[in-house]
Amino acid sequence: MIESWQNQIKAAAAKGEKLTIHGSGSKSFLAPQGQGEVLDTRAHAGIVEYDPKELVIVVRCGTAIADVEKAMAAADQMLAFEPPHFGEHATMGGMVASSLSGPRRPYSGAVRDFVLGCKVIDGKGDHLSFGGKVMKNVAGFDVSRLLTGSLGTLGVITEVSFKCLPLPKAQQTRAFEMDAQSAIVAMNRWYAEANPVTATTWVNGKLYVRLAGAEPAVNSAVARLGGEALSDDVDWWRDWREQSHAFFGGDGPLIRVSCKSTAQWGDLANGADMQAIDWGGAQRWLRTASIALPAIREWARAEGGHASVFRGATSQAERSESLQPALSEVSQKIKASFDPYNVFPSLS
Repeated sequence: MIESWQNQIKAAAAKGEKLTIHGSGSKSFLAPQGQGEVLDTRAHAGIVEYDPKELVIVVRCGTAIADVEKAMAAADQMLAFEPPHFGEHATMGGMVASSLSGPRRPYSGAVRDFVLGCKVIDGKGDHLSFGGKVMKNVAGFDVSRLLTGSLGTLGVITEVSFKCLPLPKAQQTRAFEMDAQSAIVAMNRWYAEANPVTATTWVNGKLYVRLAGAEPAVNSAVARLGGEALSDDVDWWRDWREQSHAFFGGDGPLIRVSCKSTAQWGDLANGADMQAIDWGGAQRWLRTASIALPAIREWARAEGGHASVFRGATSQAERSESLQPALSEVSQKIKASFDPYNVFPSLS
């Protein structure tokens, strides 16, 4: 399969044609508009190596996330960044390329924090290997993490090794009735108090706090914080992660805002039709047609973050803001290094 892909890429480069990297398509709404022949990653699937004792798993790009999580759960381990699938057949390659993390992200880390190494076929058809299977300090640029979130613009990620973490021994979710401003304060205070918080979300006037870890620590935190027990918390957090919760329903644009966790909404949220807050306050969601995207982006920049249309974008400009000139220049040089013949799509 690798040799076939290499030949396909070399042929496209020689003809000046484009290729689009495609797995299950579960996250295609995030990627740049595809052009040319499709390179389907699902044919290259399977777990290459898994050693629970070493906390390392190596997988091919077309492997289903669900299959990897099932194998890891059998060994009482997990992908700690809790990746959303957005589809039954979502692949590990798409997970890395999109770099999406779930509710646990601010408390355990992002996708790139757990990528140990990867293999990629670049725009010249060369099969390159970066990183390895251990966490260690290395000299030079960490290319494995560079490829995480590249959305198929730099090459075909063929294989990735990940650091695994043990599943928590106990878990409870507590719900609290409060307004958005109070929820932001509570999210930050409770985590700063060293409670075993692994997820926080405020939506529809309720703050949901997931506590997980050693059973004594979880029970102690529950006693301190109080709140109402959420009986179906596993299903609730899965629905939130997969955006099948009622908040995400409808056809209107879904705006994602990244900002300081302590940022107060102020007047911006007063015009929002629907809003939600998670990641300890560092990620905000808006379902609205009444607030212009430029105003939201201006607020986000003032709060040390950025905003984009996560779903329902009509252009690349809505999906993401333009890079500053210096960053744009660096980005173009990286693109040219990996894909000198412009075989793969570009973000600009």
